[in-house]
Amino acid sequence: MNDRVNAPVVLEVRHISLGFGGVQALTDISFDVREHEIRAIIGPNGAGKSSMLNCINGVYQPQQGQILLRGEDVGRFSPRVRLRRVAEMGVARTFQNLALFKGMSVLDNIMTGRHLHMHTGLVAQALRNPWWSRAAREENTQRQHVERIIDFLEIQSHRKTPVGRLPYGLQKRVDLGRALAMEPRVLLLDEPMAGMNVEEKQDMCRFILDVNDEFGTTIVLIEHDMGVVMDISDRVVVLDYGRKIGDGTPDEVRADDAVISAYLGTDH
Repeated sequence: MNDRVNAPVVLEVRHISLGFGGVQALTDISFDVREHEIRAIIGPNGAGKSSMLNCINGVYQPQQGQILLRGEDVGRFSPRVRLRRVAEMGVARTFQNLALFKGMSVLDNIMTGRHLHMHTGLVAQALRNPWWSRAAREENTQRQHVERIIDFLEIQSHRKTPVGRLPYGLQKRVDLGRALAMEPRVLLLDEPMAGMNVEEKQDMCRFILDVNDEFGTTIVLIEHDMGVVMDISDRVVVLDYGRKIGDGTPDEVRADDAVISAYLGTDH
């Protein structure tokens, strides 16, 4: 943590407000994320956590405020352009509800995360036109990258297995692998341990810490397991009913009366 206190800010959320009709999902939310840190967002169900991630990765356009990635306001892009631009700027995301291709293999699912790095398309390969040999070489390079991710996540024995046949915990690992295939500088994790047993959570914690340490990836994490959050996060921002009620180190948040009252409970 100490070497990250003065690290440059890579993501800044400024006074974000987001509403859907008469429902206010987020109200005047501000926080920053520093290079190489693990930044957790916590709060009860309905607090606005996933809505916040959707604003960061360009799915939602807030009515007020700014999302800055390395100083660039991504809200200035049109909805059609915004999602791709955010991805090109190095932001990748996993999802609370898995959006994997269940009939495709582990390897092919993770390969879909390489689309931004591909320069020749499937048509060139199918037609075997003059671009075909280049496309084949490129696909081989991309597959080598994906194989390294498969090794890193320790799912080698499942590489050709259709994802739909895997246990839920391994499917979550594949979802992480697909995000890693984008080579993100900022990785958004939406409840990566939801529905897992203790052993699966321990494995996922280890992978998250390794991604942060070995790849230098900055991580923004939504997670309900407070033991996990307090163990692996550098800083924590707390939302309640779409408003920010706490922000600081795990120890500071744990001792915050507003957080204890709204979320953690008096027994924590």
